[in-house]
Amino acid sequence: MSRDQDISGLQRVILNERGRLLRFLAARGLGDDAEDTLHDLWQRVAAAPTQPIADPLSYLFRAAENLVRDRRRSTVSRDRRHHDWHETSVPSEEQPTGERALIARERLREVQTALAALGPRVELVFRKCRLDGLAQSAIARELGVSLSSVEKDLQKAYRALGELRAKFDAE
Repeated sequence: MSRDQDISGLQRVILNERGRLLRFLAARGLGDDAEDTLHDLWQRVAAAPTQPIADPLSYLFRAAENLVRDRRRSTVSRDRRHHDWHETSVPSEEQPTGERALIARERLREVQTALAALGPRVELVFRKCRLDGLAQSAIARELGVSLSSVEKDLQKAYRALGELRAKFDAE
């Protein structure tokens, strides 16, 4: 099957009208995100069941407008959640004092020491997974170890940190 047979009629219209659609999206304030939104439109069209559409270009412009609206709503919601979280997470009367900052630094040192005691690979796996946000499979490939080894290293780190947390809670 050729590549042309793999795409729908709407996808062909997107390819043919790509420039107009990008200008349309950019004119609605998307700027650099116009290309990403066009890609989202492509994905939606590819996933949608094929049915006859009287005016495909108008349909695509409407769909693009809906995507712009969805992105804006998502951004507003995310910003609102971020603002609400920030307002409720650290009340002004609980701003870290010198003593609290010192205790936090000491606990951080204990965590670093506990992780280092588990060995360099366990510490590296924990940092890559929890701090850098890498997937366990990506870490396994990067280090040349099995996924099971990465999981076991993480279990060791979590166990050690759990013991430390119990110690901190008891203090």
